[in-house]
Amino acid sequence: MRYIVRLLGTWFLGLAVVLLIIDGTKSLAANAIVVSSLEETWSLVHFSSLLWFENMVRTSALEGLWAPVVVPVLGWPGWAIFGVLGVVFAFFSRSGGNRIQNIMSG
Repeated sequence: MRYIVRLLGTWFLGLAVVLLIIDGTKSLAANAIVVSSLEETWSLVHFSSLLWFENMVRTSALEGLWAPVVVPVLGWPGWAIFGVLGVVFAFFSRSGGNRIQNIMSG
């Protein structure tokens, strides 16, 4: 199980770096800071899956979460979302002894 969590953390961190490079390239081209939302990036990559996801959430028992939870999260930068997920998964994939030692040592 720890191996799967570590693998997911690595993939999420890699995706965050790719999305950060894309925003950095857009920023260089625009000569200003450009931050793309997850929704914007997702719609550019595969728009039909974004529509499928919205339809799935709106027609399921999670319908009440669409406006207060999902819409704001889709507005955040994709690199920030996947970066935080990657760090959290990487942290929890470490062995218990290493985690405690790292927290205690500062």
